[in-house]
Amino acid sequence: MNNEYEFLKVQNSLRDKINLSDRLDKSEIKTVAGVDLAYWRNENQEEYAVCCIVVIDYNTHEIIEKNQYSGKIEVPYVSGFLAFRELPLVLKTVEKSEVKPDIYMFDGNGYLHPRNMGIATHASFYLDTPSIGVAKTYFRVNNTDYTEPDSSAGSFTDIVVDGKTYGRALRTHDNVKPVFVSAGNYITLDTATEITLKLIDKESHIPIPTRLADLETHEARRILTGR
Repeated sequence: MNNEYEFLKVQNSLRDKINLSDRLDKSEIKTVAGVDLAYWRNENQEEYAVCCIVVIDYNTHEIIEKNQYSGKIEVPYVSGFLAFRELPLVLKTVEKSEVKPDIYMFDGNGYLHPRNMGIATHASFYLDTPSIGVAKTYFRVNNTDYTEPDSSAGSFTDIVVDGKTYGRALRTHDNVKPVFVSAGNYITLDTATEITLKLIDKESHIPIPTRLADLETHEARRILTGR
């Protein structure tokens, strides 16, 4: 499937099934998985990527499991349809996992998407697990800009598009650039925000699971490409 019209049909069919309520009690969360991908091209300019998933203990932040899967990317990049490129590798990586995490956290968007179908939301229907999107850069929806939150850690501003809240700009450390949090599925934005803040440490303004996954993808890409 590499037709934009077909992609659009899939997104619209899933959109009505998004559930932005908490499936899991916060007190029951024990594990969170961070998901990220890194890309490269070979000498023939064919595109490849590696997906890394790192599962950590929600309370101690210790690493429980790491897995990766790499392969050729068959779908060209089209803005708004990133999940169709990444999901096959994500699901192959999940197949290698022995631990089923309570939450998946993606380095990307969830509900903060023109059709509310960022990778965190789209993937959740296959993972059947609550998910969160935490993006490092802002993906503008319908030409809507975000308002900078106050400079103190924990401050946030809601991103409202046509009267509907799509996500949040969240300051995780004092005086650092915000991250952009959105519910993926089976979770509220408030809970997604609380979980994100709990998974911040002094090392980075990015939550621990996706930061670790990001580091893993860069190392995996270096090994796989030899450069």
